[in-house]
Amino acid sequence: MANYNAIKYNGFSKGSLVLIKTLTASSSANLSFVNGASDVVLDSTYKEYIFIFNDIHPATDNVKFQVNFRDGGTDYDASKTTTHFRSLHYEDDTAAEITYLTATDLANGTGSQSIAQNIGNDNDQSAGGYLHLFNPSSTTFVKHFLSRINCNGNANYSQEIFASGYCNTTTAIDGVQFSMTSGNIDAGTIQLFGVS
Repeated sequence: MANYNAIKYNGFSKGSLVLIKTLTASSSANLSFVNGASDVVLDSTYKEYIFIFNDIHPATDNVKFQVNFRDGGTDYDASKTTTHFRSLHYEDDTAAEITYLTATDLANGTGSQSIAQNIGNDNDQSAGGYLHLFNPSSTTFVKHFLSRINCNGNANYSQEIFASGYCNTTTAIDGVQFSMTSGNIDAGTIQLFGVS
């Protein structure tokens, strides 16, 4: 594992990023990080984990990039309560908006949580950003997460998308899976870091 520069909040160092695993998509149905498999650490070693998305490109046009969590079984179906909003601005300056996305939040739902939507699959379109997962191994409290992603919308606009919530379980989260709502993840990398 590689150590990276200390991250800072309000000018104060709070920890170092430790690279745990990099997964590279190549027409992949999903990219999954499972504790104990393929050198993945997703346990009490760190209290905070960060997934960084680089050039995530869908095979299918106008799809959502989504996440789900595993709580000890084999299925990615942890119950989640979430909130989701975005801002966008068209290339031709015809429209700009900030919107709460009621259709993509969850109320104790087990389905995947959208963290980016309407991603285009043109050669110049992709998504980048991050997802923080806090204390996934806790067996006392629910597990909080938040994400922030910028991507090219399929109709040629820049959108910044915010999603957050919690896995409504006191069982440890031991797996995180990323996928598209339709088609494969054509290309891109996801890096998993622990915050020491």
